[in-house]
Amino acid sequence: MSDVSGPGEGASAGPDVAEEGDPLLRVEGLTKHFANDSGFLSWLNVERDADGVPVSVGREWVRAVEDVTFDIRRGETLGLVGESGCGKSTLARTVLRLVDPTEGDVYFEGDNLAALDGEALRRKRKDMQIIFQDPQSSLDPRMKVGPIVEEPMKAHGMLDDDGREERARELLERVGLDPQHYNRYPHAFSGGQRQRINLARALSVNPDFIVCDEPTSALDASIQAQVLNTMRRLQDEFGLTYLFISHDLSVIRHISDRVAVMYLGEIVELAGKEELYENPQHPYTKALLESIPVPDPRKSETRGVLEGDVPSPIEPPSGCRFRTRCPEFIAPEQYDLTPEEWANVRAFTRRVIRHGFEMTTRADLEAEFFTEARPGGAAGEALDRAFVLLERGEWDAAADHLRESFTEPSICAREQPAYEVDPEYGDDRHFCACHLQRDAEMTH
Repeated sequence: MSDVSGPGEGASAGPDVAEEGDPLLRVEGLTKHFANDSGFLSWLNVERDADGVPVSVGREWVRAVEDVTFDIRRGETLGLVGESGCGKSTLARTVLRLVDPTEGDVYFEGDNLAALDGEALRRKRKDMQIIFQDPQSSLDPRMKVGPIVEEPMKAHGMLDDDGREERARELLERVGLDPQHYNRYPHAFSGGQRQRINLARALSVNPDFIVCDEPTSALDASIQAQVLNTMRRLQDEFGLTYLFISHDLSVIRHISDRVAVMYLGEIVELAGKEELYENPQHPYTKALLESIPVPDPRKSETRGVLEGDVPSPIEPPSGCRFRTRCPEFIAPEQYDLTPEEWANVRAFTRRVIRHGFEMTTRADLEAEFFTEARPGGAAGEALDRAFVLLERGEWDAAADHLRESFTEPSICAREQPAYEVDPEYGDDRHFCACHLQRDAEMTH
């Protein structure tokens, strides 16, 4: 397992890894930005002068992956988990150089993939394969199963025709299919069988590293378990290393050795599997774990639900990217607030920013939000100013004032977090990008 340490003060996200022996894969400061005007219909949004000539304007960038650092040691499985749209698949494709990184390095077996091009990169791809999410669309419906499995071998000049056919039939059997299926078309197979074909194709060139991009998310639960068990068996037989991507934490726990949690393009927590599941530290990780369904109708606990929407990756929040939804957002240091007072201030601020109520009277609002825990001092004066603006109907001004008074001064909005946590389960180092760890260190 890897030894993980934070990237240092001011680094945005990603554990820095160092341990005896070189990892199979090491990612350092990997960043991928996409131009927001690079789509198929981007010409519709191009500004032009009177003669129709395109005019250069400032471009917006989608910050899909931001300063990510991790490593994967030979023979282990690193699980990558997070909500849809958080950048998991983009990270995987950038690691494999299916898309070029904006910044950063990817070292595979000592070679920097970010610096390779042409034939050198093509030869390196033989050792790196990917299994895609949709088992149907990733197979050519016009090709038979045998040629599909043989295609990577043919591309890399491996074996002759008879040797490729023999290996394809052998691999079909190794992944749990009948070698006689060699001459069938993909439409004749179920979803789980198609994913086994994808697995056989990935294994055909004898790779060291396979990226599994949500390979079981399109399958039924019973079929998921079969495919996962097959993947674990093949990992032992072939000495494979996996980067396994999923939004399902139950699947991640079943197959992973370590787990990285991703939010809005950044890794916010990374630890050994048992450490992360039994001792989660980041509020986002805790929310994900609380949202796992419990298959017991006798239990009626309310599952964790995060408030708010995921921010735009075009303009991500300053400091901690999770702060706009974080239930444990840290109060500004200049205010002496009790937990109850701060909870009321936060609830009031969120409602004003979202224009989440109809303005009645100040007395009614105070009774709704500050019945028992009404801050005094400078915090109370800031609230008084917000009430005055609301009474005038100046909602935007009140929202800006509350942001300036209570949101922007918080360390969560000012600084990017990166801390180490003493692990309670196992020997792996535990990385967590949350300022709550700073408070925990200060109290010890």
